[in-house]
Amino acid sequence: MAVTTIPLLLLLAATVAFAADLSVYHNVHPSSSSPLESIISLARDDDARLLFLSSKAASTGVTSAPVASGQTPPSYVVRAGLGSPAQQLLLALDTSADATWAHCSPCNTCPTNSLFVPTNSSSYASLPCSSSWCPLFQGQECPTQNDPSQASAPLPTCAFSKPFADASFQAALASDSLRLGKDSIPNYTFGCVGSVTGPTTNLPKQGLLGLGRGPMALLSQAGSLYNGVFSYCLPSYKSYYFSGSLRLGAAGQPRSVRYTPLLKNPHRSSLYYVNVTGLSVGRAWVKVPAGSFSFDPLTGAGTVVDSGTVITRWTAPVYAALRDEFRRQVAAPSGYTSLGAFDTCFNTDEVAAGGAPAVTIHMDGGVDLTLPMENTLIHSSATPLACLAMAEAPQNVNSVVNVVANLQQQNIRVVFDVANSRVGFAKESCN
Repeated sequence: MAVTTIPLLLLLAATVAFAADLSVYHNVHPSSSSPLESIISLARDDDARLLFLSSKAASTGVTSAPVASGQTPPSYVVRAGLGSPAQQLLLALDTSADATWAHCSPCNTCPTNSLFVPTNSSSYASLPCSSSWCPLFQGQECPTQNDPSQASAPLPTCAFSKPFADASFQAALASDSLRLGKDSIPNYTFGCVGSVTGPTTNLPKQGLLGLGRGPMALLSQAGSLYNGVFSYCLPSYKSYYFSGSLRLGAAGQPRSVRYTPLLKNPHRSSLYYVNVTGLSVGRAWVKVPAGSFSFDPLTGAGTVVDSGTVITRWTAPVYAALRDEFRRQVAAPSGYTSLGAFDTCFNTDEVAAGGAPAVTIHMDGGVDLTLPMENTLIHSSATPLACLAMAEAPQNVNSVVNVVANLQQQNIRVVFDVANSRVGFAKESCN
């Protein structure tokens, strides 16, 4: 998976309309000229992401913040500064992770040359394992000092090792100044990756910005700076050289946004759960089995809004009902074929213009999120072929969690108002 090289002049020329309004860029180049083939390629890595989202954290009484939320990097990045003076880094947006981390020098095995250099920052500090942050990173416990003569010795740094795809990385807990747009957040706690073991093919070449709901996440560490609010508008996968935006704080959020309440899962406190009440295709409600969208913290069942999964996945009974209703309305004469994760692909030459119905996700609070057609269908640029851009959750990976993914969120302003426990949606051209 190739990583996008973002032109420096493009980054510098980004218009900043608000104090913390950052440009959002695609993390990867298309594998071909066809958006359909590119999405199929990216979606192959969704299984690892879905496994993370559906796994239930151990109920130990400690809120943990996994450093690596999935086995591939999320699809969108922002430019941030770390240290004093600020060193420019690219950080991937991850709404399902709390922790922020960066590749740090020296690291001969890191998959990038763009390393954060702690020795060049006057505000950098490593944190000891006695730090209250250390358990949140699932770090090692401090050793007991049985020797009274060593009582005044400095405690070791909070260190940890995390699996990531076929590799693992070792990191230390640290703090430094994080700069986002014009804002600076002092003493920001993050993981400083110092070495990687194993193949690095699937390891992201940039760091991660944790946008989850837990104590390690950006909103928590920023305190009152952003009043518990952020939003993003993701550019279309067809617009590889255009940017969206990450807007931090209540200022500048759209007035037309419609909100649905957030649900809280104590076993997965980072995740943004919403209550889906139904789906419709065109004007027809999809007939799903009773309880298909029910929220259950014990099993993790429910619906999550996630920035890192590529295509929306519905549990087996939900997707089967959605697919059957969609096929009934499209009525492709030659039938349907499968391509990658998609099983409802058809010849667009055989379907009348405007023949594909829109899909609407209905949520609590009267929110009816009608997906734009480019979020419902993904087209091949080489052949008259289109596919329903959703899929069934893989049974061997995830059988309970529905995930509203970034392909279905593109060109929609998604507002996360954690302070008021709600998430909202508003139409917007993000390109």
